[in-house]
Amino acid sequence: MKTTIAGFLLISMITYSNIGNAQSLYKIQKNETIDMKLNGTSTFHDWEMDAVTATGEAQFTFKSGDESELESLKSLTFNLIVTDLKSDNKGLDKNAYKALKTDEFKSIHYVMSNSNVSPESGGYLLETNGLLTVAGVTKNVDIDIHLVVNNNHTVTCKGAYELKMTDYNVEPPSFMMGLMKTGDATTLNFAVTYIN
Repeated sequence: MKTTIAGFLLISMITYSNIGNAQSLYKIQKNETIDMKLNGTSTFHDWEMDAVTATGEAQFTFKSGDESELESLKSLTFNLIVTDLKSDNKGLDKNAYKALKTDEFKSIHYVMSNSNVSPESGGYLLETNGLLTVAGVTKNVDIDIHLVVNNNHTVTCKGAYELKMTDYNVEPPSFMMGLMKTGDATTLNFAVTYIN
């Protein structure tokens, strides 16, 4: 009898803890607004490559009864196919794809390991740590993400991360027969919306 009561209490506690916080799995949708950019410099002028497609998932925990109040972020990923990045110069695109070894490594990928959530004006600041993979090389990185819970219960994440191509064994691309050479430092800017 005591064993039965103890088991019932344990089940009740687990059920209550799951009800206390609403956890939901969200995904990036192909038809939703996605804005990803890779920005850099060169000997002639700054350059930018844009992409409007990406995939990814995130698991958010909201306060019970209020899906606008974020309590924690359990997981987050995003994946960008490199050849979806395009500039206004086909020569730059071609050499960038070659430098990023797209024949072998198709995507730029990020997997969050842990995060700290704090309120900020208009939303939340997520201080995240995770693994960023570029051209087959994975690095442990810290990325600040600014998050907004929208009125339609979608979640928009925005941020930027500056990286050096050589840290990922990528030789900065050049074109126009070597006359235009890109700088080593680039910035990955992103704004993606996750939908339940």
